[in-house]
Amino acid sequence: MALDEERLNQHVQTALNDFGATAHAPLVVIGDELGLYETLADAGPLTSAGLAGETDTAERYVREWLRAQAAGGYVTYDPETDRYSLTPEQAALLADENSPAFMAGNFGVALSAARIEPQLAEAFRTGEGVGWHEHDDDLFHAIAYSWRPQYAANLVDDWIPALEGVDETLRAGGRVADVGCGYGASTVLMAEAYPESTFVGIDPHEPSIATARRRAKEAGVADRVDFEVATAKSYDGAAYDFVTTFDAFHDMGDPVGAAAHVRDTLADDGTWMIVELFANDRVEDNLNPMGRAAYSISTLICTPCALDQEGERVLGAQAGESGIRDAVTDGGFSRLRRAAETPLNLVFEAKP
Repeated sequence: MALDEERLNQHVQTALNDFGATAHAPLVVIGDELGLYETLADAGPLTSAGLAGETDTAERYVREWLRAQAAGGYVTYDPETDRYSLTPEQAALLADENSPAFMAGNFGVALSAARIEPQLAEAFRTGEGVGWHEHDDDLFHAIAYSWRPQYAANLVDDWIPALEGVDETLRAGGRVADVGCGYGASTVLMAEAYPESTFVGIDPHEPSIATARRRAKEAGVADRVDFEVATAKSYDGAAYDFVTTFDAFHDMGDPVGAAAHVRDTLADDGTWMIVELFANDRVEDNLNPMGRAAYSISTLICTPCALDQEGERVLGAQAGESGIRDAVTDGGFSRLRRAAETPLNLVFEAKP
């Protein structure tokens, strides 16, 4: 069968780009961990020796790291001065963890998720699930680290105000359940913004709940925030004014059952906010960089996690609005609308 040389070369370039990105990922994690990006943003332009001196690292490693970063467009190189720097946009992406564009944490998600590749490959053969708890511990930190900037930038200022009456309820003093809270980043952010309200963070992963309790104490909100080790179908409480689920609904093995339990524990005039990864309804409309990232992470983490549970309806991370709507309404909610969106997230408001 004759090969189209031009098409073949395009595929080779695609594979080369992906190979470079895969090898580049640990370098981003290293640069973030050692403060190389932050120092370059604050003190640059710098030579490799200058950056090594500022960060107490070895120049020869830093030199190679900088050249890889420049080749990938993550760092800017000036050949006339042999110095490296970050543009404001590069700094927002890599050096400022409070920026909504901060992406360094996402590389940690991909790397830590891949550490159980042999177990995942076996799951492909058997069809069995792989539980959240079976992943490398670094994944739990990386997930919280990668998503917190989005929540910090959007949750209080944009997402909650986009919901009907929720901001007013929380300012007056409401009861909130944060289902699938992980390390509690979203729970703590809400507690800091709404001092009159009380919160409970819920997650089935006991080590994550232990970290969430510590972080709530460090933030000074532990007097108004409790945490419970429980699933989305079994957590305690009733008549919550506001229930939230951040980037976790699609991980649930029985999302319809989870929705039904949220409905049972929600006040008659309450609101459920569901934050999900941005996705279109049709597969062909997700064949883009966002879709590739989300489908890949869904294959490594989300789908195995759901299959490890009941596996009643495995949504995956690109379920889209129609998939979320079907699961939520099948669980007993009468209304669901898209209240807000960002390039990375869709924010839904569900009402009884």
